[in-house]
Amino acid sequence: MRLQLTPIVKTLLFINIGFFLAQNFGLEAFLINNFALYSFLSPNFQVYQLVSHMFLHGSIGHLFGNMLGLVFFAPILENLWGAKRFLFFYFVCGIGAGLMHSGINYIETKKITESSQIYMDHPTPTGLVIFLKKYSPYDYDEKIEFINQYRENPTGSSYISESKTIIENAYFSRLNIPTIGASGAIFGILMAFALLFPNTEILVYFLFPIKAKYLVALYGAYELYQGFQQSPGDSVAHVAHLGGMLFAFILIKYWGTKRNKFY
Repeated sequence: MRLQLTPIVKTLLFINIGFFLAQNFGLEAFLINNFALYSFLSPNFQVYQLVSHMFLHGSIGHLFGNMLGLVFFAPILENLWGAKRFLFFYFVCGIGAGLMHSGINYIETKKITESSQIYMDHPTPTGLVIFLKKYSPYDYDEKIEFINQYRENPTGSSYISESKTIIENAYFSRLNIPTIGASGAIFGILMAFALLFPNTEILVYFLFPIKAKYLVALYGAYELYQGFQQSPGDSVAHVAHLGGMLFAFILIKYWGTKRNKFY
């Protein structure tokens, strides 16, 4: 596959690299606080974050992986569709991914809100353990000593007050987790490539050939599994990846790819 950057792909590449450099030269806190995507229920949420979060990345590996997908697959789509249609597609997938992630996050956050309120009304050591294990396992590990003391003094006002503070901190910490990255748009690009060029072979790690349709199917299955698994400590927005693929699928089908297959 010949690598030749197209105008929009080149612009997106430079913008993403520019933001990453800004993050690492003194502006990270400002950019994350204002332009990362926050929960709909967070006081930090702004509508424009559905777009701006796509240009921020958490590490050089995060940036490199996304930009690798951009430069390898996106130029083919831009050449096929033209600059305007490709750019429209890119943002639809990225924004769609953000909306899907935010929708699932909203449902989960509502559950946490209800659980925290139940605890505030009826605080018990067992209730604290259940809440932390389910929603904030790291806090649970850090608070083991306090929890043991609380169990020995379940009616102690100081322990009850401290436990409520722990619940509040865990809740607001979960509420204000930022989401960043162009992964939703990139997964949309992968889906489009697989739909339009299903039998094109891709070298995984530059060694193992696999057809695009199978590679994307495996990616989708993995993201679906991880999305349902919800492993503690997993900071990857798997639902956003699936959202990018879903919106790409819908848009490509809407554009009539059933009648236009490309090798």
